[in-house]
Amino acid sequence: MIHFTNEHLTVFQSSLYQTTSAVIQTDDVMILTDPNWLPHEVKAIREYVDRELGGKSLYIIYTHSDFDHIIGSGAFPEAKVIASEELKNHEYKNEIVQKIHQFDQRYYIKRDYEPHYPQVDHAISRDGETLDLGDLSLTFYKAPGHTHDGLLTIVEPLGIFLSGDYLSDVEFPFIFSSYIDYKETLKTVESILQNYPVHVHVPGHGSVTEDLVEVERRMKESTYYVDNLLQGSENLGAFCREQYAFFEGMKNIHSENIETAKKEAGKADESPVIRTDS
Repeated sequence: MIHFTNEHLTVFQSSLYQTTSAVIQTDDVMILTDPNWLPHEVKAIREYVDRELGGKSLYIIYTHSDFDHIIGSGAFPEAKVIASEELKNHEYKNEIVQKIHQFDQRYYIKRDYEPHYPQVDHAISRDGETLDLGDLSLTFYKAPGHTHDGLLTIVEPLGIFLSGDYLSDVEFPFIFSSYIDYKETLKTVESILQNYPVHVHVPGHGSVTEDLVEVERRMKESTYYVDNLLQGSENLGAFCREQYAFFEGMKNIHSENIETAKKEAGKADESPVIRTDS
């Protein structure tokens, strides 16, 4: 269950999709991200929080609204929630919660809490917005592309970079919202890596790393993928098979990414029709 730990950071990793949940703590604050997936996994995170919390304030950052990332929300009713303004104002909150219920119904899962859509206390509305929590300073950047409501977070002075579903070492870019936005978010990520001292990278799926060379490798692979998405699937598919061990299980998403990119590129290429008749 515990995938990574150091003095201030403990990262849990689910058996499903290697989904992560980070616990960051100092003497007076604890920050949790995306508590997930299975009941015993959420329970383990809850028990860890109970052991360590003491008199600290508890916050949860939701990196985006995919149901697997909010599935544990009901287990932490006392937490103050931080998320993007877009997540707070999501148009399909009920449908996202319904996906949780459908998942639990499909696998006969019972939980000791009621899943619900997070009630956001601190809504992030702009890039570079900061929030001071105890002796930690959090800086946020919008991250649309994977979903429209993604959020990147830098935690200082610890140098922790929470990237949500970007820069994974087990998943190529999943473009569920916008191909064009995804490319822009990668530029934002590149800027973060250039302008902040990142000591630990925590992706939403996959492995935590303290190796900046590894972070740069993930950045280059993601950029290569999106830059070549419109060039056809054969060569890029071969690249993905080589780089991502579970590609066969997610190759349908690769095909959907290509279709999404083509549609957006096609719209961008459309020129307005100028009428000359009166």
